[in-house]
Amino acid sequence: MEVARNGLIEIKLGGEKLIEEGVKSLNSLVSKIDVEKMGEPAFKMVLTAVGNYAYRRKDGVLVVPVGCLKP
Repeated sequence: MEVARNGLIEIKLGGEKLIEEGVKSLNSLVSKIDVEKMGEPAFKMVLTAVGNYAYRRKDGVLVVPVGCLKP
């Protein structure tokens, strides 16, 4: 059986403290997922309200300002 790909997104207003809280929340959620049924998330992302650029943290979590999602 093929498992669908999925991603996890936590929305925070911004600031390092809130981003860290978002990462902690995402990691907690991952530990509750049945990866046999759902598969591993393709990505984990903290979507922020402010910022000029997106980046990938050393732990692999993406931090993306909402302004970077413009078409």
